[in-house]
Amino acid sequence: MPARISRKGNGYDHALMESWHSLLKKELIDLTTCRTREEAERAIFASIEIFSNRQRIHGGLDYQTPTEADAAYHARHG
Repeated sequence: MPARISRKGNGYDHALMESWHSLLKKELIDLTTCRTREEAERAIFASIEIFSNRQRIHGGLDYQTPTEADAAYHARHG
């Protein structure tokens, strides 16, 4: 069993990952048929690295993509 941040049964410690998994399932898994494990791995990698990190804006990042937010952080902090 994975380590827990808070006491047993408190669902808040996994809420962010559960939300992300839900989005991945709705946007990729439910809409894609992969014939092999390798196809599935490539599709998931592309969904995360290309779409989510480089194209999807995130409200928690001031409506920037993670790539844009990372570049802005490094521009400010060297």
